[in-house]
Amino acid sequence: MESSDDPLLFLRAPARLPRAQLRSFARQLIHDVARGRSFHCLLTDDRELRRLNRQFLGQDVPTDVLSFPEPGPDGYLGEMAISVDRARDQARRLGHSLVEELKILMLHSVLHLMGMDHETDSGQMARRERRLRRQFGLPCGLIERVKS
Repeated sequence: MESSDDPLLFLRAPARLPRAQLRSFARQLIHDVARGRSFHCLLTDDRELRRLNRQFLGQDVPTDVLSFPEPGPDGYLGEMAISVDRARDQARRLGHSLVEELKILMLHSVLHLMGMDHETDSGQMARRERRLRRQFGLPCGLIERVKS
């Protein structure tokens, strides 16, 4: 990490990513969504997400985002890992920018770190994510993509 309060870690991520913009959004998520509770986000490639998915979930395939909740007494929520490769492909397919897709994935994962689960919560996470995406000016999110 570049500083102890830096929520983002870049590993095999393209140098041309707007890192300051992504860090600013991560801090905004900490402040506005997580109510001051922190997290760390690894931005990396398909190879690393495949390794993590295999190691922790037993699935030998790359994925776009993984969430690892680790609630701590100091308010720490946990960690997430995002494949920039997968995000780039999804952004192209859906017609928006890579930065928007990375923000969508970060937002989705933060909600998971906070204990929300769209598979079991009767739509609470979907409603919250939709409201926050509108607030942040982001396009269609993960939950809506799966339902359509």
